[in-house]
Amino acid sequence: MTDAFVDASAASAVTEPHPPVPPPLLARTITLVVVLWYGVVVALNVLWSHASASRLWISIGCVTVLFAVQALLTSSGARRWPARRRWTALATQAVMTYVPFLFFGLDWGSMSGPLAGSCLLLLSGWLPWLLYAAIGAGEVLIAQLAHQNAVMTAYLTASTMIAGVILYGMTRLTDLITEVHRSRAELARMAVAQERLRFARDLHDLLGYSLSAITLQTELIYRLIPSRPEQARAETASVLQIARQALADVRLVARGYRDMSLAAEAASAAEILRAADIRAQVGVDCAGLHPVIDTVLATVLREGVTNVLRHSKAQHCSITAVREGDTVRLTLDNDGVPEQPAVRSKDMSGSGIGNLRHRVEQVGGRLDAAVGPDGRFRLTAQAPVRPIAVADAERQPARSVAA
Repeated sequence: MTDAFVDASAASAVTEPHPPVPPPLLARTITLVVVLWYGVVVALNVLWSHASASRLWISIGCVTVLFAVQALLTSSGARRWPARRRWTALATQAVMTYVPFLFFGLDWGSMSGPLAGSCLLLLSGWLPWLLYAAIGAGEVLIAQLAHQNAVMTAYLTASTMIAGVILYGMTRLTDLITEVHRSRAELARMAVAQERLRFARDLHDLLGYSLSAITLQTELIYRLIPSRPEQARAETASVLQIARQALADVRLVARGYRDMSLAAEAASAAEILRAADIRAQVGVDCAGLHPVIDTVLATVLREGVTNVLRHSKAQHCSITAVREGDTVRLTLDNDGVPEQPAVRSKDMSGSGIGNLRHRVEQVGGRLDAAVGPDGRFRLTAQAPVRPIAVADAERQPARSVAA
């Protein structure tokens, strides 16, 4: 058994894929490898000229130092250096590029190409392109001083210009890949934050109602047990039903999907309000709603009833939902407005009402919560029969056919 377990673990370790290399690191590595190969070409040129060992090692040392400078100048931080520091770096690279020509001649090859790329990277405006052209002209001059023919002159100049453009393009591409990678990470963090907000909002809207109802009916059962145990037993069954529904709601929230019915929620609200000795009048006449609108309005009603149970001393509450053309209006009205202004403000602008307003506005509707002239608190939600996104998608084919 132990051997089998070890073998299985070893097999899984072998077959487990390695994590991919981060794209910014891969792009940066490719850029440095390109610069390194230019240096290798120079060393091969010196070796091809049958140079002595000491001459070869000196060329390798020069290439190594120049490679280190080029790696520093192609880093993303170099573009943010002060102007004086960038000019100093370019001057240093220019000295390290052209001084070796005195010792190695044309074997130093197109090592002025990286200098041209650095000018394009570190400077802005038209000046870097003038320097880029000047470096190409300098390559022509060096070839002529070495008494090279036109073909060799063109070869050295073209290789220098190509090296500069390649280095410039690859470094800019690396910057772009890094920015895209950073943006993707930021979008992922934003998606996680949005999902956490959705989860918190759903839990608040769903469990707030259920827990308030359970608390209310449990208090009622506590009062009924000494005098009316049979009725207390019946109320216990109702509490169990609400608790089971709360558990199902939590599971639906965790899965990210849930459908609610405004009519069913209105019937449940009426039962809960009557258990709290609040006279409830319910009138829901808005069949044929889109499931999204039905769920949003049911959520509004649930949160509104939760606020009535928690924060008010209502004796009468009315719930109406009517369809008016392409819109539906839900109104929750109660007479339990607190007398303290601070409490009123809390009721109308708390996190529950804010969550509801956000939900209704997302489907193209509007939510208002205020104390009316008659002193009653009124929560009104008005929404289209179909959410805006769905309605626009259904009208789009019609526009295409008409066009």
